[in-house]
Amino acid sequence: MTHPTAAQSVPADRTATQKRAALRRHIARQVLVELLLPIGAYYGLRAAGVSPWAALIAPALLTLPFLAYDALRHRRVDAVALFTLTMIVIGTAVSVITGDPRTLLVRDAWLFGAVGLWILATLFTQRPMMRSLARTIVTVKIGEAGYREWDARWDTDSRFRHHLRVLTAVWGAGFTLDAVIRVALAYSLPLDAVPLATTLQWLAVLGTLIAFHVFYVTRNGLKV
Repeated sequence: MTHPTAAQSVPADRTATQKRAALRRHIARQVLVELLLPIGAYYGLRAAGVSPWAALIAPALLTLPFLAYDALRHRRVDAVALFTLTMIVIGTAVSVITGDPRTLLVRDAWLFGAVGLWILATLFTQRPMMRSLARTIVTVKIGEAGYREWDARWDTDSRFRHHLRVLTAVWGAGFTLDAVIRVALAYSLPLDAVPLATTLQWLAVLGTLIAFHVFYVTRNGLKV
């Protein structure tokens, strides 16, 4: 996958162990910021007697410094992070107007639904979501030059383009389905049960998507 120029400019000759370690660190950080921090903050604040509305707002605000840090560190604004930030701001503004905690819970459904539809919309462009998202993951594993070599296959390999579009379609459908389930849970369960239920539900959806992704990537030669 690598060539002499790439090997000289970045550590593209990383061993398989180093690649896995880099990816594990990246995933661990994502789990901390996107899962453990929000759910832990919500129930911690509720146990301390904070209102449901404030307990839902605070975890969203806690993610903002991490998004800003990533933008400064990589010197570019990630499209997905920017979209997430926008939805947090919009959802918070709407909840302030309505004063309804369930509006914040449904905000997550709108976020996931909008992300799902956006992912599906990218199928009709030259940069389907999976091609853009792969930049972070591939760069983490084999460096910037390695990513450029991997991404260059888009212009020369029709099967590569097909595989990335299949993965994009599956992830888009998964996010859209998740949004529908979130709305149903938000309005059918007791308020304090919703964050945990939606988290467990999301883990089930995410686990299924990741399992398919790993299988498909490995089977079709996309793995780096």
